[in-house]
Amino acid sequence: MTTSPDATRPAVLTDPVGTVVPSSVPTHWYNLAADLPEPCPPALHPGTREPLTPDDLAPLFPMALIAQEVSTERWVEIPQTVREMYALWRPSPLVRALRLERALGTPAKIYYKYEGVSPAGSHKPNTAVAQAYYNAVEGITRLTTETGAGQWGASLSMACALLGLDCEVWQVRASYDAKPYRRMQMETYGATCHASPSDLTEAGRAMLAADPTTTGSLGMAISEAVESAAKDPAAHYALGSVLNHVLLHQSVIGVEALAQLDEIGETADVVFGCAGGGSNLGGLSFPFLGRNLREGTTTRVVACEPAACPSMTRGEYRYDFGDVAGLTPLLKMHTLGKDFVPPAIHAGGLRYHGMAPMVSHAYELGLMEAIAVEQDAAFAAGVEFARAEGLIPAPESTHAVAGALAHARAATTDETIVIGLSGNGVLDLPAYQDYVAG
Repeated sequence: MTTSPDATRPAVLTDPVGTVVPSSVPTHWYNLAADLPEPCPPALHPGTREPLTPDDLAPLFPMALIAQEVSTERWVEIPQTVREMYALWRPSPLVRALRLERALGTPAKIYYKYEGVSPAGSHKPNTAVAQAYYNAVEGITRLTTETGAGQWGASLSMACALLGLDCEVWQVRASYDAKPYRRMQMETYGATCHASPSDLTEAGRAMLAADPTTTGSLGMAISEAVESAAKDPAAHYALGSVLNHVLLHQSVIGVEALAQLDEIGETADVVFGCAGGGSNLGGLSFPFLGRNLREGTTTRVVACEPAACPSMTRGEYRYDFGDVAGLTPLLKMHTLGKDFVPPAIHAGGLRYHGMAPMVSHAYELGLMEAIAVEQDAAFAAGVEFARAEGLIPAPESTHAVAGALAHARAATTDETIVIGLSGNGVLDLPAYQDYVAG
């Protein structure tokens, strides 16, 4: 459905300490495909290498999500049931980081869009709820998925609990071992969680045979989740990042941020978002890029990825599989190669070998920039942010914080900086302890 952009810009209220909160949940998602100067290259069938058809995707996804995957409509209406569930945490606040500005001694104005207010603690429920809803409407009773740090697994587990679906999660072993509280969160919501690779799937058994001590990767976990769903007619697979429909759902972040900035008369000069698979970055930045393309604004977007898994800054732009076993469609994206196994960095949610095709396409078109952030620099920025603002960012979010702090320190004008704070780090404190303890 197409409608005016004004339909997604609700009135906002501002409190005395610099928090800006819209008065209502957005009614529509924004789709960057409508405004791109060149269309995004299509996904290809892994066997025929021809563009995918809806029938190719039907075994894994409901038809509503397949339609969203290829849609070029600028505004897609959010179902009322999804908006009602969004209202548990949306709209999320845009906060002026006044104490951080003072600590840095910068003339720049720093805002952060905080997605950690969701029940699961991150931005991931924005698409988890939508995906679970569309699957439930189609009569699916079980969803399978992969997860890294556990934010996506916890979010889909929550969404399935809200909609009465079973949920089975394969978690990258490095994170499964290092982040037990995420697994506990999933199990509290009623989901089943396995360390990946596991001996429960053909793909997992093959991976373990090749390397019994592997720490796993998101590509491995995807293979297991896809295999499990494909063998069960009552099940579908749900993906937490990368695909177009996921980035579409996440656009509520940027739609709200634009409305909030408009209400207080601000225009973002530069937006920093952490980048792993692309869901948080795309959700935050695509509405800003759309305005740039339609109205000639000049907001810069900077993707901040981990130096340990730098798909945008060091990967190749080519067709590649989204998983290790080669079960997924071929996607045109920036990739380090499907067999790349990143080191077990703390920001497990960013440990993916490829970048979302639409993010990759926007980067190729010069619509955004990218930097790679070392883990120590990311945690140093997270600690600095926490001690100034009182909020401990998720390890993934600290990459965006690091990029923004370096920019703010060099600023000579009162430019406006927006940081995508994708989640909170309360369940990641062992990682912070490792950093603080040296």
